[in-house]
Amino acid sequence: MKKIAIAAALALGLTGMAQAETVRVGMAPEPYPPFASVDASGNWTGWEIEIMEAVCKASELECVITPIAWDGLIPALTAGQIDAIMNSMSINEERQKVIDFSNKYYNTPSVIVAAKDAGITPDAEGLSGKILGVQVSTIHQAYVEKHFGSTVAEVKAYQTQDEANQDLVAGRIDAIQADSTALDAFLASAEGQACCASMGAVANDPAVLGLGVGVGLRKGDDKLKEAFNTGIEAIRADGTYDAITAKYFASSIYGE
Repeated sequence: MKKIAIAAALALGLTGMAQAETVRVGMAPEPYPPFASVDASGNWTGWEIEIMEAVCKASELECVITPIAWDGLIPALTAGQIDAIMNSMSINEERQKVIDFSNKYYNTPSVIVAAKDAGITPDAEGLSGKILGVQVSTIHQAYVEKHFGSTVAEVKAYQTQDEANQDLVAGRIDAIQADSTALDAFLASAEGQACCASMGAVANDPAVLGLGVGVGLRKGDDKLKEAFNTGIEAIRADGTYDAITAKYFASSIYGE
């Protein structure tokens, strides 16, 4: 994979889609395998990185990653510090009040993971009295607070999913909720295999969990939205999307 330059927003000195068609794409630097991670040399890797490259190429956009902490991505977008968010951000009602989205580019369920012998089920009854970990400012945190907040002992929020995973391994929390494909990588690791298993998907709530993952955009930026939609459609049609997906997943993650 070609290297993608990491550039600070101020260095670009741009406020929108820009004269040179350069688009600042916000991504959190926290590792989120297999979607996006930064290696020791500062290079971005992962499924979402390759999909971004392909979409931008098909749309004739020059996309440059701008690293921003996850909970700062939407504020950075609305303030004009970045032009788009392509960081596994789900399209849901709350976010749509503030920003716009492209069409989805993947959609996977939200699951509960716990110790293999925990006897936990992915519902309010099964999680009653438990300490449940989630990544901060995610649809999973919103879901847990809405559906399990009155029954769990504590909802513990983490800056990164990896921190939540590590606390589960250490026994400091009883379970975690996150995207199934993101947790697949954890469950396939040596420590994940030793301790934990998926307890299944939580009941769907489209208002919170959303309609899939899309590119986050400023409201009114219709030209850029059309460009991303064109790119997503193009790589789905020509087989590029499936070819990239096959490198990371055993089956399609596009959803219905």
